[in-house]
Amino acid sequence: MTLTADHRDTPAMADGQRSAAGFIALDERWSTHNYHPLPVVIAEAEGAWVTDVDGERYLDFLAGYSALNFGHRHPALVAAAVAQLGRVTLTSRAFHHDQLGPYCAELAELTGTEMVLPMNSGAEAVESALKVARKWAYRVKGVPADAAEIVVAGSNFHGRTTTIISFSTDPVARNDFGPFTPGFVAVKYGDAEALESVITDRTAAVLVEPIQGEAGVVVPPAGYLRDVRRICDENGVLMIADEIQSGLARTGPLFALDHEGVRADIYTLGKALGGGILPVSAVVGSRSVLGVLRPGEHGSTFGGNPLACAVGRAVIRLLAPGTFQDRSRVLGEHLHARLGDLVGHGVAEVRGRGLWAGVEIAPGGPTARQVSERLLRLGVLCKETHDTTLRVAPPLVITKDELDHGIDAIIAAIRA
Repeated sequence: MTLTADHRDTPAMADGQRSAAGFIALDERWSTHNYHPLPVVIAEAEGAWVTDVDGERYLDFLAGYSALNFGHRHPALVAAAVAQLGRVTLTSRAFHHDQLGPYCAELAELTGTEMVLPMNSGAEAVESALKVARKWAYRVKGVPADAAEIVVAGSNFHGRTTTIISFSTDPVARNDFGPFTPGFVAVKYGDAEALESVITDRTAAVLVEPIQGEAGVVVPPAGYLRDVRRICDENGVLMIADEIQSGLARTGPLFALDHEGVRADIYTLGKALGGGILPVSAVVGSRSVLGVLRPGEHGSTFGGNPLACAVGRAVIRLLAPGTFQDRSRVLGEHLHARLGDLVGHGVAEVRGRGLWAGVEIAPGGPTARQVSERLLRLGVLCKETHDTTLRVAPPLVITKDELDHGIDAIIAAIRA
């Protein structure tokens, strides 16, 4: 395999150590140790497959935590990016550009909403939704100044900013990062009675993941999301759905909320919205809510930039016919049927929907990290969350044969 010019010209690699070990050593020496990656160095990728610096191919069973729903370098997405690179990439929101209006209109039409707030990362989208909910509470609901509360679910994951970790219940995310932002109340995920018991006149919104990804692809009890919607309606509270990982066809329908026929007031989107090419996120919802923002009150230099909008529009075109939603549903049924056969044979539980599964390793078996490392040796890239759960999320372009190849590897890795 021929290394790219970027590899050859790296001064730190002048000693000739251009092997995987050399690149890993470089990462360990110069990058902050806030991740614990598997020991593989990816150099190329296409579709559901990646190739490392030594020319070894691996099946991607993680898809960038749903950022790569359409696989690596989808031709339509690459073409859109290349075309826009040749025109204009950034204007800032100080000016209009010819991609923003069409992007917002097309995303609103796809999602059945009325207004779009474009941002970059998923965490930015969540932060933006929180700000909007608070402003709505003061300007529309009449909550006293600085008294608004937002109810969240325990074991949540919405990002890594200081405000977001302020309502995390994960000590790894919180420890040593205080003091924390007030104004949040956490209740047990899936418990509608607990949620209802903490709603007050000061409650602005309920923020919930329709499926909790980082917690282990946890699906709430049937009817829970409908109860959340009911409780919000009865108390004049906004429902915010974080569909950054679960949305855009990952679980079958466009949104995971769609499984229960529920609509949120605000959705946060990200990851797959950028097609695995660049960070693209958005808050979408009703005009009566997002319309509370006025010029100068919120913004982002890169939010809604022409390149991001062009790629986002290409993503929307891929999703509009429903083909990827159908693939996720049909292949997801196959995935869950086969993984379900492992329950009682090294696996305690399989959770999830569509092409998204949390495989809970049975007590006494290997750790999820050990399973991930075994899968790496078998040519499949997957990753653990916490100690006992293997998180499975292959790109939606995967074929049934490729899916079976990955499932076979999981079976072998758990039983090894």
